Amino acid sequence: MAAAPAAPPPSSKGSLREDLTCAICCDLFQEPVMLSCMHHFCKACISRYWRGTLGPVTCPQCRKEFRSKQFQTNYLVAAMVDKVRSSSSDTYIRNLEKQLSAALQSHNSRKEDLLCTIRKDRDKMDIIKRVGADLQGCVKSEFRALHQILEEEENHTLDQLRREEAEELEKVQRHLEAAELAVRELEDNIKLLQQSNITLTEFPQLRPCVEVNMAPDFDVSAFSGKYLAPLQYITWRRMFKALKPGPAALTFDAETAHPSIHVSRDKTVAVECDAMTPQPSNSKRFVQCVNILASQAFQSGRHYWEVEVGSSPKWDLGVASETVDRRTRIKLSPEHGYWTLRLRNGSEYWAGTQPWTRLQLGSPPQRIGVYLDCDERKVAFYNADDMSPLCLFSKGPRGKVFPFFSPCISENGQKPHPMKLLHGALSG
Repeated sequence: MAAAPAAPPPSSKGSLREDLTCAICCDLFQEPVMLSCMHHFCKACISRYWRGTLGPVTCPQCRKEFRSKQFQTNYLVAAMVDKVRSSSSDTYIRNLEKQLSAALQSHNSRKEDLLCTIRKDRDKMDIIKRVGADLQGCVKSEFRALHQILEEEENHTLDQLRREEAEELEKVQRHLEAAELAVRELEDNIKLLQQSNITLTEFPQLRPCVEVNMAPDFDVSAFSGKYLAPLQYITWRRMFKALKPGPAALTFDAETAHPSIHVSRDKTVAVECDAMTPQPSNSKRFVQCVNILASQAFQSGRHYWEVEVGSSPKWDLGVASETVDRRTRIKLSPEHGYWTLRLRNGSEYWAGTQPWTRLQLGSPPQRIGVYLDCDERKVAFYNADDMSPLCLFSKGPRGKVFPFFSPCISENGQKPHPMKLLHGALSG
């Protein structure tokens, strides 16, 4: 029987399918068997190849001779063939295509999500840059205004100093000229007297001397005192009056006060009392809650005021819309017309959102600053002791609003703590 041509050895780069292909039938192994020379063939193929051969047989690939027709089944190769064959089936291919499609869809979806995130990040960066540039412009404008105030104060102070210096110099100059004139007249009289002393005929006619008043007094301490005084502080106090917005001079509106709130005679102090004081009924008064408003209302522009809360363990303050319901008990929140900061239990600070937002403060403020920008609809709270920000409402009120205060009800026999409106730069 003619020998079948030997198949070339499998390439290291060949596919697994090629490595598992019978060199006789050129198809995947069926019941793969291994000869002593380590070559593999289908059991049926090698049996047909050796059929009718008497004596020694040879390997179809390497031509190695064997004395007997012996081979052994290679179960590992058989398992690999089954795996390759199953991977070539229509079902497997459909499943693989389904997996590939799902993976591709997932990757495309993920890519779109990431591209969307990138766009948002870039948009956010543009917003940050734009807002940053606008804020830089605002900061520069504010400081330019301060620089202008300082420059005007400096020029005013220097002009005043120069005027006072010129006035003092003029006083001394007039006295100096009078004294020099008197000296010249005295020298002329001295000459006449000396000449007459020689002849001794008659007493000479002397020129009357100019009367020289006492030298003007110049008090160095008094002159320099106003300029060596705490000039920075004096200038700062003058600047303080020119601030925009400067601290608003608020007063409490006693007609809005809950009956248990006592208002001082100057209407700058409000404190909760143990017993309610009978008050005339009016639509402005808070009936259910221990609240009070300021007399001043704001509807446009920027405004700032400060409230001394001291060591009180409980209070609310902020702004309230003109239209709030003052007859019933309502939760303080923007939805109900209140933008507030609150303290509970002596150390728990909250922004008056719905629900409340807990704030973490470094130190308990003794004074609270409230900033209201009606045009930009912003309400901000500050620790007025160091002007550190506490919280901000970026969607503030529309329309007319009033500064709002609540000293709250004292608990467990605690002494009521007053709320005080501050008007000066260093009040409190």
